[in-house]
Amino acid sequence: GGGGGFALQPAVAASCSVGPGSDGSRSPAAPAPRLLPHVDASVLPSLGGFGRHQKQLVVLTWIPALFIGFSQFSDYFLLAQPNGTCLQPSANGSQWTSAPNPLGGTDDVPALQPQVNGTGAEDGDGDGLPCACEERTLELHTGLSQNVVTKWNLVCDSAWKVHIAKFSLLVGSIFGYLVMGVMADWFGRHPVLILSVLFMLVFGLSVAFSINVTMFSTLRFFEGFCLAGLALSLYVLRVELCLPAWRFSMTMVASFLMVGGQLLMPGVAALCRNWPDRDDWQVLQIVIISPFVLMLPYVWIFPESFRWLLTTQHYRRSKAMMLRIARRNQVDMASQGAGVSCFPAELEQELHKKPQRTCIVKMMSTRNLWKNIVVLCVNSLTGYGIHHCFARSLMDPEAQPTALCHTDYYTMAGIAVATCMALCPMVGLMGRRGGLLTFMIITALASLLQLGLLNLIGKYSLRYDTGTMQLFLRDSLKRKFSVAFSIIGMFSSHAVSTLSIFFCAEITPTVIRGGGLGLVLASAGFGMLTAPIMELHNQKGYFLHHVIFACCTLLCIICLLLLPEPRDQPLPETLADGETFTRQTLLHPGEQHLLLAKSDRDYSRVHDTPLHLSATGGATVAAATALAAVPASYSLATGGEVIGNHAMANGV
Repeated sequence: GGGGGFALQPAVAASCSVGPGSDGSRSPAAPAPRLLPHVDASVLPSLGGFGRHQKQLVVLTWIPALFIGFSQFSDYFLLAQPNGTCLQPSANGSQWTSAPNPLGGTDDVPALQPQVNGTGAEDGDGDGLPCACEERTLELHTGLSQNVVTKWNLVCDSAWKVHIAKFSLLVGSIFGYLVMGVMADWFGRHPVLILSVLFMLVFGLSVAFSINVTMFSTLRFFEGFCLAGLALSLYVLRVELCLPAWRFSMTMVASFLMVGGQLLMPGVAALCRNWPDRDDWQVLQIVIISPFVLMLPYVWIFPESFRWLLTTQHYRRSKAMMLRIARRNQVDMASQGAGVSCFPAELEQELHKKPQRTCIVKMMSTRNLWKNIVVLCVNSLTGYGIHHCFARSLMDPEAQPTALCHTDYYTMAGIAVATCMALCPMVGLMGRRGGLLTFMIITALASLLQLGLLNLIGKYSLRYDTGTMQLFLRDSLKRKFSVAFSIIGMFSSHAVSTLSIFFCAEITPTVIRGGGLGLVLASAGFGMLTAPIMELHNQKGYFLHHVIFACCTLLCIICLLLLPEPRDQPLPETLADGETFTRQTLLHPGEQHLLLAKSDRDYSRVHDTPLHLSATGGATVAAATALAAVPASYSLATGGEVIGNHAMANGV
């Protein structure tokens, strides 16, 4: 071939061109089985398995996970609602201080709605800030001295612009997952990764130099778009580099690093406070975007996915990649066994074929694959949507602003860490489907108990006077139950969302893995989008919102039983592989056969009833009697043959 390096010995080449005959001997005319479609079973093990080359590339996919965590949680600080103090009230107002929304109603944590102590509803906005005021001061408690809200005074009549800014990053991410997923299947994972890094630097750094909130929101949309492409391409590359035994553990390390970004974000914001020459929110934006410069060398050091090249028939590029992997893993192809060394010769014969690409739209022509992806989309949407409901119930409206900010933020981060730690043994013990089903059941129970039990406590507490000790005790008990159920619900819903995304990456074929994973991640983005939507409507309809997602959890529990179990299974490569990757039956084939044979034997005498005799006549009765005489150990096919022979003998 043109690349060289695959010259086989004559004996090995001859052994690759023969196959087993019908009598067990080797027949020269029988073709050898194809090895290239079996990447996990044949190709990667012959190249060193999960060797040095794959491990180094997986580590390179971990490093950006920390930076992605910074960007995903930047809204908690850039768009946090400040504490407002009225210095000069208007003619119809009074001087007062409002309670802030310290977390700013971000994606996972909704904004608090404290009561306004002004003269009327028109004296404050939805976040409790003084509006009937000619002069006010705004103070932050989130690590920064100034952010976007205080920079452009986005309060009262301009408060809706904050919600638009929150929408922009999430909506950009949703579109990014959908578009970049299709591009990753069509052009490859490497081009999407490099383009996402380049434009992430351009738009992310441009956000820091925004001159108004409109420019800020527009650039944040494109930042979210590029951030989605970066996260998706790294996730797909990480999964496709690993053998079945390593996939989940390598993915969970990246999840831990992303949570680490969430934990470190308050410290990074504190370091950017009171910057001398520039607004500290601009410095924070530059600090969280600048580390992506370290990914620019990925253009040369990070290769295309070898699995994607083989599956899409880019055989010439696959040949060069195969030599590189074997050299990095220090594998001598000539020393491999005859069966394993056949695939280089097979690759030489396929070099003339043209590449074939597949779009996610072709998923609609399948029978099982599209159902599995739809189920996982609903799971991720429900997990992130109900996570917002639990997060809102967790907050204490009576806490001090500073304590509330740090307590709730680190509580959420701690829950995320605990979820990742619990997922590892749970999935190892119960598998992907069993773990997902368990966490979904816990989420449903926490949601239903919070909706039902807490309302029951509140109903009975109304019987007491507001000044009695009994009412105080019941309110305290209700608050404790609400916090407990919220922590459990946030824990399980976070696990459901994380596991649904990984589940989709395992059951979606390589040819459309980017598009399938993009659909599930976009569904997760829609779930996150419910938080700022509820905040925009001042939390109106929150109870109905919680009820709807609680019903969705019950629906998901039923649908999860339809999914297959991908643990220790090779990744599907083509649509045909994904279509045959179905749920296993509860009964073993032998048990199912015996059950059918037993049922046939036990109910065979139903043909002797008088009504059946009058309808079919004696000849049919004779055939039924012959079937009853067949031993139970006969197969169904043998029983049918006996019936046919007996019926022909009697002229039926």
